[in-house]
Amino acid sequence: MNKLVRFLPTITIITLALLLMNTISKDKEPVIKNVAESYEIKAIKVPERMELAGEQVPLDRNDIKERMDRELLVNTYWQSNGLLLIKRAHKFFPIIEPLLKKYDLPDDFKYLCVAESALINIPSSKGAAGYWHFLPSTGREFGLEVNRNVDERYNLEKSTRVAAAYLKKAKRKFGSWTLAAAAYNAGNGRISQRLKQQQVTDYYDLLLNTETGRYIFRILALKEVLSNPKKYGFVFDQEDLYTFPSTYEVKVDTAITNIASFAKNYGITYKDLKIVNPWLRETKLNNKSRKEYIIKIPTSK
Repeated sequence: MNKLVRFLPTITIITLALLLMNTISKDKEPVIKNVAESYEIKAIKVPERMELAGEQVPLDRNDIKERMDRELLVNTYWQSNGLLLIKRAHKFFPIIEPLLKKYDLPDDFKYLCVAESALINIPSSKGAAGYWHFLPSTGREFGLEVNRNVDERYNLEKSTRVAAAYLKKAKRKFGSWTLAAAAYNAGNGRISQRLKQQQVTDYYDLLLNTETGRYIFRILALKEVLSNPKKYGFVFDQEDLYTFPSTYEVKVDTAITNIASFAKNYGITYKDLKIVNPWLRETKLNNKSRKEYIIKIPTSK
């Protein structure tokens, strides 16, 4: 009995220690939470009214609303791409907008340019190139120089003029800007054929391939998101946005045997010059015809 009494304090201490260790162990165990407790994927509310170049979208039709919803979801929840487009739009829209106004094209078509190229000069798998994504044949048809040495599809000012000419010609043919935009993607011939086959006169009544069927809705979604970025959860500061470098212009009507040396004469690098003149495709400018080119020179890096 006396021995048991003597060991009671020791037994108590050991018991308390075990209980404490068990409590600490439980505290360290990871708590598995439901994803919804910290992250929500919300449905997008399709605006009651949307329009492209002043032409209303028939959102009262179920199939039209569903297709619009799809593109809004894609362009809202592909967050990294959306934020990059917002940043690039700040860089290039100040150049594109006055050109559209100059060529009498609705301002909404700047979003077509975004849909085509994401405002980067990466050729498509079909060979379309430049910010407006022209095929070589289309570029040449509308007066652009397209060859290995010079490719004016990459000249934003000149290619915007061609885009305006193409879209206005399509508008005269089809009678609406929406069909003109669809023809920009599929070609005038294909849109004419589909309208005739299906005996309709409106884009929203046409059954088209997936790419062209989504095309107008993608442009509309880009317009909505880029016009109202904070509404769709995009948060950024002004200094986060990209800007185009300030430049001045130099006229050249002779060959340039070495573009790196030419750039060095103006206190810039080959890379500096090529960034703002992507239409110069090689390390030299042949210019056998003594054509006058305008080359941009950055005023600072």
